[in-house]
Amino acid sequence: MAKRVYQVWQGSNKFFLNGRFIFGPDARSLIVTLMLIIVPIIIFCSLVARHLRHEFIPYDAGYAVLVAAIAFTIYVLLLLFLTSARDPGIIPRNTHPPEEEIRYDSSAEGGARYTPGLQFPRTKEVMVNGIAVKVKYCETCMLYRPPRCSHCSICNNCVERFDHHCPWVGQCVGLRNYRFFFMFVSSATLLCIYVFAMSAFYIKVLMDNQNYTVWKAMKESPASVILMAYCFISLWFVGGLTGFHLYLISTNQTTYENFRYRADNRINAYDRGCLNNFLEIFCSKIKPSRNNFRAYVQEEIQRPPPLSFTHEAAIAATAAAVDEEHLDSDTREKVQDDLGLGEDLLKISQRRNIEEIDEELYDRGHHISSEVNSVLDSDYHRSLTIQQAEILHSSWGRRSSSSWEIAPEVLATKSRTHHVSAREEANQLV
Repeated sequence: MAKRVYQVWQGSNKFFLNGRFIFGPDARSLIVTLMLIIVPIIIFCSLVARHLRHEFIPYDAGYAVLVAAIAFTIYVLLLLFLTSARDPGIIPRNTHPPEEEIRYDSSAEGGARYTPGLQFPRTKEVMVNGIAVKVKYCETCMLYRPPRCSHCSICNNCVERFDHHCPWVGQCVGLRNYRFFFMFVSSATLLCIYVFAMSAFYIKVLMDNQNYTVWKAMKESPASVILMAYCFISLWFVGGLTGFHLYLISTNQTTYENFRYRADNRINAYDRGCLNNFLEIFCSKIKPSRNNFRAYVQEEIQRPPPLSFTHEAAIAATAAAVDEEHLDSDTREKVQDDLGLGEDLLKISQRRNIEEIDEELYDRGHHISSEVNSVLDSDYHRSLTIQQAEILHSSWGRRSSSSWEIAPEVLATKSRTHHVSAREEANQLV
């Protein structure tokens, strides 16, 4: 049975409702975020807003306080869901490296760095608004990341216009959900201010209606005091985050770029002016997702292996070539040594046999004619040629075998030559 894309997804994401919703691997942290929002609102509606129903003119205008709190909370939760449950801008992985970028030479000029195994340049430059921007090659996704794209180590995906991975929403914040993330943070800030103001107003109502002092009114409504303290602390977090992202939007930066490149004093190639930067974030059309998680996986046609070797294959091929070269050189040296040794033995045997024959003839007082000497010389050269041929045959024969010991024929050269010469001398004397 064919599988869907979300069933074979290589990232660390979690899918719900058959791939309709995608979350980060830390989606459980959403439970904590939901509790931090819902529990204070329940306390506010039941213990504070309920007592303010009839404290405004007209008489029932106080119900608006309760309705506004509930509606605003639902709006904040909707923004949280839109931030967490959608594709943040994930770039699909390649199933194979881009072949057009493979380099077959192993030399690296100018101190350039290459990926191991395949000769990929780790970075290359692209032009953005007339400014050269470096993009990096992602070895996990096997692609060159577009400008402002980065690989999230938590979700294990390359995300367009990567801002950061937020554990509070359990998802990466990128091109397709940054708008909803900022609206969520800013709306949560406004919700904290609203709850804080209404809780303080209820304390004021108790002081006016019951003639209580501040401390007595706070004792009368401890829930208001708790909510005010909670909202005050939360404002330092969500309020500070809202202010920081307002600065990022006005300068068209991401959190990742601000923290990574702030010390480098790089020129911001994406800044189009404050107004245009805000229009880009809030008024531009959100790009459709590059992934169809519910689509069926199509079987990829088997492609021929790439021309380039892997790192291990390259090492093995190099080692084999080195071993073969050493083997050939050793073989040539062995053969040359055997030939040289055989020639030396023949020369020694030749010299000793001639000396023995001359001494014996001198002792007997016989002189050999020039014809006999010529016959002996021709026979001797013929035997010498035969011996050299035998030595060459035995030496080259041993080249194909695993043993490189000196052939016995070479060692026996002296004895054979001596017997042949003795028999010839005996025949001449007779």
